[in-house]
Amino acid sequence: IQKAWLGVVCRRVSGRRRCLPAFGQPGLPRGRMRPRSGISLSFLSEQRIRQLEQTLRAKEERITVLETENALLHLKLAESQSMTEKSSTKELPRSYVNCKLRCFCGSARSTVIQLYGAIQTLKQDMKNLRLSALAFLKDLQHQSKNSLYHILATVQRLQLHNEVMQTFQIKALELEQSLVDVSERYQKEKQKRKILHNSLMELRGNIRVHCRIRPLLPPDTAPGELVLEDRHRSLSEKVVCAADDETVLVKCSRPGHAVINKTFQFERVYSAAETQETVFADVSPLLTSLLDGYNVCIMAYGQTGSGKTYTMLGPQPEDNFVFLLEDEPELGIIPRAAEEVFRLISEKPPGSHWVEVSVVEVYNNDVFDLLAKDNCGTTTGVKRDIVTNKEGKSNVPLLMYEPVEDALEFLELVQKGLQLRVKHPTLVHAHSSRSHLVVTLTITTKAVVEDGFGDCSSQKLNKEHSFNSSYSVNDDKPTCPSRSSSPAQFLTESTEKHKQIRTKLQLVDLAGSECVGMSGVTGAVLRETSFINRSLAALADVLGAISEHRLHVPYRNSKLTHLLQDSIGGDAKLLLLLCVSPSQKYIAESLQTLGFGTRARQVQRGQAKKRNQPGLSNPNKKQVSCGLKHY
Repeated sequence: IQKAWLGVVCRRVSGRRRCLPAFGQPGLPRGRMRPRSGISLSFLSEQRIRQLEQTLRAKEERITVLETENALLHLKLAESQSMTEKSSTKELPRSYVNCKLRCFCGSARSTVIQLYGAIQTLKQDMKNLRLSALAFLKDLQHQSKNSLYHILATVQRLQLHNEVMQTFQIKALELEQSLVDVSERYQKEKQKRKILHNSLMELRGNIRVHCRIRPLLPPDTAPGELVLEDRHRSLSEKVVCAADDETVLVKCSRPGHAVINKTFQFERVYSAAETQETVFADVSPLLTSLLDGYNVCIMAYGQTGSGKTYTMLGPQPEDNFVFLLEDEPELGIIPRAAEEVFRLISEKPPGSHWVEVSVVEVYNNDVFDLLAKDNCGTTTGVKRDIVTNKEGKSNVPLLMYEPVEDALEFLELVQKGLQLRVKHPTLVHAHSSRSHLVVTLTITTKAVVEDGFGDCSSQKLNKEHSFNSSYSVNDDKPTCPSRSSSPAQFLTESTEKHKQIRTKLQLVDLAGSECVGMSGVTGAVLRETSFINRSLAALADVLGAISEHRLHVPYRNSKLTHLLQDSIGGDAKLLLLLCVSPSQKYIAESLQTLGFGTRARQVQRGQAKKRNQPGLSNPNKKQVSCGLKHY
């Protein structure tokens, strides 16, 4: 009986397992149910199918357990019956055995009934689960078809978009190439325009005006500064900037009014990020003109603390500053110009050029020679006068001209002069220059002109003698050769005319204009400020008179304009370099500086003249100079 019941149970269990259908697509392993398209709906459906399979597997295991228990109960029933048969042979009370048997049969029958009900419930659940799985599978297939349709439509749209994008890329490349071509043509035309503009300025004699905007500095962003009430604009806000390399943009604002943008046009505009080397690159062509026979003047103009001295000289520490030409990116125009001039001279024939330097400051409307020496040989600032010669040129009698042979000697002399320059601290600048500095570099070029007699070989015979005797020390007129001279010597001297062409480069660092209320100066420094502002106003009056072609130009209203008369109104090539602050705090001074530069651009002085006439020796210079050094 036990073997029979165990066989029945095993057959039922194995039969149920064989009859269970596989979920998903028939004939395919479950591992292939994961979709390859990566759609989230398919993944969720696969997860749902797995959950249903796990539930079904748990139900099957429960059925197997219940059938096993039923089989065990049948076994126990069989054992009880066998025990009952055996006990019938023994002498036991039949009533007791029957009672036990009835109780056991009743409990087994109730257990079997419960198991049968549970099995029927599980079968119904399995049937419902299969129906749900089939419905879910159909729904999944329908959604998969829809998703596939959408994917195909999306792929087609993407292909169309790709084609359109490729077309756009081709057009963009064509436009970029066109833009590059247009930019190149624009740069060429711009360069041509600049050349033509410079040529026009050469013909008109206009003053070249460049503008440099310094960066914001710590004094511009001092703590506790005031704020404008109209737009709560900080005084350290940057309101002056370079719109391009020829335009300055100023954002002007007034209480109760909208911001107004003003623009100023100049030949060149330098932003705060541009270096000293970039500034000098636009100045260096004037130095070539210097050796070609033209006078050149480079002047820095602006308010106190706008960067004039930094632009002209470079950084100026408080004590023992020495110019270093090697690897010094912050050197200003003056040391770079000296190095460039001597480099250009080195390309000329030896002994054909001599260089002298003078350093002058205009302080409180007085001219001081910063290279003059006392009886002990110590350099001291000596007051000098300015006179006008017969030709209408300004001249400083007894002014010291020191001969130099290279840029280092030049810079040493400039440094000696800078040590004597007057400086005082103000609220605007801690090392404010209180005088106008004028550094003049004079180049004398020796040229030989044939007079039609003799040849070049005869000119070389007596070259040194003719140069030394052609001009007297005490007279500006050349001396005539002696009648007692030999015919050969007279022929040599008559066929050889030595001509000295003297050109000068003036490098001017003007003192800054300032507002007394902002600088906070008093006493003697206040008097200095008054003289500075009056001299700068006189400079503006001179430029205004020249631009309006007045018959009288008031050069003598100030020692500064009288000293620079030849450069401002003469035949020199003049470059005015404006220095402005970008801060809202100094917007009034910046507008005044930009307005001054705009008026200076309108000055037409006539074409600059080349210095091709023999230079005349300065008798005053002969009295104080140590003699020319050959370079």
